[in-house]
Amino acid sequence: MKNFLIPVVASLIMALGAGSVSAQVSACLITKTETNPFFVKMREGAAAKAAELGIEFSSYAGRVDGDNEAQVQAIETCIASGSSGILLTASDTSAIAPAVQQARDAGLLVIALDTPLDPIDAADATFATDNFLAGVLIGRWAAASLGEEAANARIGMLNINESQPTVGVLRNQGFLQGFGIDLGDPNKWGDETDSRIVGNDVSQGNEEGGRRAMENLLAKDPSINVVYTINEPAAAGAYESLKAIGRENDVLIVSVDGGCPGVQNVKDGIIGATSQQYPLLMASLGIEAIANWAADETKPENTPGKDFFDTGVALITDQAVDGVDSINTDEGMALCWG
Repeated sequence: MKNFLIPVVASLIMALGAGSVSAQVSACLITKTETNPFFVKMREGAAAKAAELGIEFSSYAGRVDGDNEAQVQAIETCIASGSSGILLTASDTSAIAPAVQQARDAGLLVIALDTPLDPIDAADATFATDNFLAGVLIGRWAAASLGEEAANARIGMLNINESQPTVGVLRNQGFLQGFGIDLGDPNKWGDETDSRIVGNDVSQGNEEGGRRAMENLLAKDPSINVVYTINEPAAAGAYESLKAIGRENDVLIVSVDGGCPGVQNVKDGIIGATSQQYPLLMASLGIEAIANWAADETKPENTPGKDFFDTGVALITDQAVDGVDSINTDEGMALCWG
């Protein structure tokens, strides 16, 4: 609890120094964790834009991915401190909805970043990668890379956690569809019947979890030759498990995020391809939206034809395949998480 309270105290000190919480436009960022590089970059983008616009800024995070309780407490703190708006990457996209509604009822603008809430309109707006498309791109690339052998693939699926947050479902289902596998219920993972899927495990979106999940799946079927991972830290862990048994060179790993370390892992051959997203852009646009809300209660508009604002995605690989648009790792490194 001590770590969670530190930014709360800092926020209140800043507000008191300004003379009045309500007189100052302020924004909160609440991420799943404070250590994942993706959320570190998101925090940097939000903080920089807030400083540029003269907006008071506070950030909070769960202790681990899936820590809904800490995120609820952070929302309550943001309401109590008189924040103008909240940017949120939810760990549990449905369980957080009542707390989000409390914030909206209190007059705060709530924008989901990266991870849509369930339902998506539980937030005022969503700024995100098209996560389904991100999955489709790596699925198509993996299938094309294997060629005819895609019909005989043995696939291990490394997701986030058992609560199945929307971002994990979208990426997972996109990958399967891109690979050419029929979906069961598109709103959840794990009910597919294609025999090429060895199984699903959860990684908590970090390296240790990726290592453990990969070990579990290899124990189930050591012939796995394709690995989907929810993000690049999980992919790094999966690679270490494969390396420990001498299989790091004959298993195709694909992922999503496109952070600088992840792009480097593509360049180094650890990951075959990854779909790059842009958390700094998501966060900076979110701060601008809160500023507009505070000025005249203007809400952001969705990308035409979608129920969210699409911040873009690009497939990163040095092994381009026909029929799947991609950019190489030099281009990806220049763009990583901008």
